[in-house]
Amino acid sequence: MRSSLLFCPEWRSHSRFPRRAAQLLLRAGSVTALALALTGCGVGSWFDSEPPTPEETITITPADRAKDVGAATRLEVSAPDARLERVKVLRVEDAEQQEVRGRISADGTSWQPDASRPDGKLVLAAKYRVQAVAVDEDGRRYARTTTFTTHVPDERFIGYFKPENRSTVGTGMIVSFSFNRPIENRAAVERAIRITSQPAVPVVGHWFGKERLDFRPRTYWQPGTRVSTDIRLRDVQGAPGAYGIQNKTVTFTVGRHQTSVVDAESHTMTVTRDGEVLSEVPISAGSPKNPTYNGKMVVSEMHDVTRMNGRTVGFGGEYDISDVPHAVRLTASGTFLHGNYWSSGVFGSTNASHGCIGLRDVKGGSGDTPAGWFFDRTLVGDVVEVVNSTDRKVAPDNGLGGWNMGWEQWTAGSALR
Repeated sequence: MRSSLLFCPEWRSHSRFPRRAAQLLLRAGSVTALALALTGCGVGSWFDSEPPTPEETITITPADRAKDVGAATRLEVSAPDARLERVKVLRVEDAEQQEVRGRISADGTSWQPDASRPDGKLVLAAKYRVQAVAVDEDGRRYARTTTFTTHVPDERFIGYFKPENRSTVGTGMIVSFSFNRPIENRAAVERAIRITSQPAVPVVGHWFGKERLDFRPRTYWQPGTRVSTDIRLRDVQGAPGAYGIQNKTVTFTVGRHQTSVVDAESHTMTVTRDGEVLSEVPISAGSPKNPTYNGKMVVSEMHDVTRMNGRTVGFGGEYDISDVPHAVRLTASGTFLHGNYWSSGVFGSTNASHGCIGLRDVKGGSGDTPAGWFFDRTLVGDVVEVVNSTDRKVAPDNGLGGWNMGWEQWTAGSALR
């Protein structure tokens, strides 16, 4: 597993006296009680504690990665000891993303969906992504991203789709389906998904196990290509007793051709668009102990701010930063290209991360930094290729890594060939 960011210095913070405890003691009107409380608990244990984690600051219901969630379950985001800055909820249903509209309360401590709208309640057979950012009284920002899926009837299956319907993507975009249950009749399911393009190119599917099916052409899409994905899975038997429920046509447009080559040895990233070099940006890649993957990686997500915690990607407690700016996801295992405001003197000279690619940034993010510049010029579907790293090549199924597989090997993974 990969880390999600550059080495960060040890965090130490002298926190405020906990607000709730102080309020209770002051209401009691006892200065003596307050002094005793400080003495009894130990001043150091109150004031030298670490800042709260994003999970402690922002509560999201349903829980992260919850499955089989019922339609009557309440959807809510709360931050009782902070103020919600923004909340975005996306619903992926029937191969299309739709934003769930809602409101942050007047005091900023909670968010709920708008009950007057059709999307105000959870729907079945859908995947939800919740992104929330909160700010506490000390100005610290916390970001949380969670996902959960609602109940799919036992006799049905559904495929969750990338990219988003009607989106504009980079030329390296791979069409990817993740199914909610194992597919036994893979040929029938693959046959029910037809991808066409203008201008026309052959597009072939490749199975990674029984729950994921990706499609790509032989080479990158041409800029300006319009792609249509015709999904006719309704009543197709994917496994004994399990039938599809989707009939949908999804389209997307291919934008300009931009690729970025990260040279881990020279600590640079060269960004090229439509054959012209836009910039050479100083970077810091993975350290000798935790090198960055080599190979081609496709941008699959973009977050202007996110939390990165080493424990979620197989490390210990080396780092946990709640407000990493300009984060561009490259692999499912946790490789990001992101802004870094906590390190200095490493960009362009030293590889110091736990596997990610870091660009200079400032706290809170800025469009005037290398990280902000790159983020503002990036699309989901752009390709970032790492060369001259000491690590192995990224696996084709780690994120949208299918471009690391030759065409003959790719087509051999089709159930129709």
